[in-house]
Amino acid sequence: MFRTARTLLALMAHALGFAVAPGLVAAQQRAAAPAGDVQYKSKTVYDFDDDIVEGDLIRPEGELVDTRKGAKHSSLIKIRPHFVPEMLKSAEDI
Repeated sequence: MFRTARTLLALMAHALGFAVAPGLVAAQQRAAAPAGDVQYKSKTVYDFDDDIVEGDLIRPEGELVDTRKGAKHSSLIKIRPHFVPEMLKSAEDI
C-alpha cells in the first residue's frame, strides 16, 4: 500500500497535525482574556519572617567619571525669509 517508510511517516505526521490543531486553537481562544478585565491588588506584602535571608550589597568596581556637557552651537542652516513668496512666484512661471 505505502511505497516507502518515508511516505508512511509523512502521512502519520500530517494526520497527527490535523488531530492536534483544533485542540491548540481552542486552547488559545480560551487563554486569551480581554485586556480590560485585569484586576490588580493595591498592595502586595511578602512575609520573610520564617526564612533566613542573607545577602551582600554588590556594587560595580570602578569609578564614576563625569563629563562636560556638549557645547551648544547655533544652526548652520539658514532659513530664507522670502522662501514662500519665491515658491509661489516660481509656480506662477510654470
